[in-house]
Amino acid sequence: MLPVPVFYAILALCCVYAALKGGKPEQVGAGIFVLSSVASTIVASSPAIRFGSVEIGVFLVDTAMLLALTALALRAERLWPLWVTALQAVEVAGHAVKLIDSNVIRLAYAFILALWAYPMLLLLVLGTWNHQRRVARFGADRSWSSSSDRWDRRPPDGPTAWSPNSDRSPPL
Repeated sequence: MLPVPVFYAILALCCVYAALKGGKPEQVGAGIFVLSSVASTIVASSPAIRFGSVEIGVFLVDTAMLLALTALALRAERLWPLWVTALQAVEVAGHAVKLIDSNVIRLAYAFILALWAYPMLLLLVLGTWNHQRRVARFGADRSWSSSSDRWDRRPPDGPTAWSPNSDRSPPL
């Protein structure tokens, strides 16, 4: 594990890049990372007893981050939030390991929690880079999936609508 100031420097670089060069999903993801990192630092136990037992405050922050990333992954027209959400789920499971077996070594518990942050930041950077590529290639990059549109929207009806019983060919 890298020292906390080094982590925060990496976090800042990745999140500033995503905020400046990414689309809305990357900007939201960067915000989630920054908020959860700061919140985790605030609620963590003192260094003398940290990771000796389940870090309840950090567990709650990690769970909130998992919920926020899940919402982002379901709504964004991107793949990177799916991977980041999966890694965050593994991190939350690390808390469960310590909860189930309190004899888990402090260093192992700390490693389980800290390890996943770095690939998650890498995925954010790669997602931002891919966004830039799509914008350069196509002129635009859709941020949100069509399935995240309003759920109560009705399908079109009338002569433009297609149904299996109509003589018109289906839309491609």
